[in-house]
Amino acid sequence: MPPPSGPTPESIITDADRNFLDLAIEQAQIGWEEGGVPIGAALVHDGEVLAVGRNRRVQMGSAIRHGETDAIERAGRLKASVYRNSVLYTTLSPCYMCAGTATLYEIPRIVIGENRSFQASEAWLASNGVQLDVVDDPTCIELMNRMMTERAEIWNEDIGEEA
Repeated sequence: MPPPSGPTPESIITDADRNFLDLAIEQAQIGWEEGGVPIGAALVHDGEVLAVGRNRRVQMGSAIRHGETDAIERAGRLKASVYRNSVLYTTLSPCYMCAGTATLYEIPRIVIGENRSFQASEAWLASNGVQLDVVDDPTCIELMNRMMTERAEIWNEDIGEEA
């Protein structure tokens, strides 16, 4: 049987994309080591990292500090044109809150480490013209599998579910 046609997940990203996703993964691992949810993000404009962030809801006692919102907050106030020419890298498919933030600022592309563990907003993001590239990264998958096994209560809280 011939191999499937079309790009594989890794082939849709460049070497630079891989490096920026690795920064997000590093943030996710830091978050895990701090006792939080292992989701990281990086906001990049024209090849320059504006900020990295990680889910810090547990660490900060915050209701909204997901990886993506943390990275965007850490980038500080930016001109609309900067957001509109940036890429958001995240280890996990964004929730609606993070998708809404990215859409509000018209971030045109999101590179997603994995969406097996969680997927809520991708169809909505795509319908708003956001380019989504899902990498299906094994490290991202493993981090979330570990989260759901070892800290299921915190994960359910993070996504607004009852245990």
